Amino acid sequence: MKPTGDLLQGTLGILVLKALARSDMHGYGIARWVEDVTGDVLRIEEGSLYPALRRLEDRGLIESEWGISENNRRARYYRLTTRGRRHLREESAIWLRFADAVKLVLQADPALA
Repeated sequence: MKPTGDLLQGTLGILVLKALARSDMHGYGIARWVEDVTGDVLRIEEGSLYPALRRLEDRGLIESEWGISENNRRARYYRLTTRGRRHLREESAIWLRFADAVKLVLQADPALA
């Protein structure tokens, strides 16, 4: 299992990859999808999103191209690569295992320690 710091730092990347597993999207669409799915519990700020998209693209996990948004504006659209799909599957399994472990700790009776 990966060290916790790496796991938590990679969370934004996993969220972006999961959003793109659904369909190609521009940055605003990715952020909006995460907000919608989480009931606005998670919000992705532009200052975090675009550097994350760049890192994912540099690693070959996503690709991008310019297109026209639903508002008839020029926007960069991102899509998941085959490598990105594989990475999403692997990292999701690790993250879910970690989240389950944290849940067990938080639900544990401290008197049993």
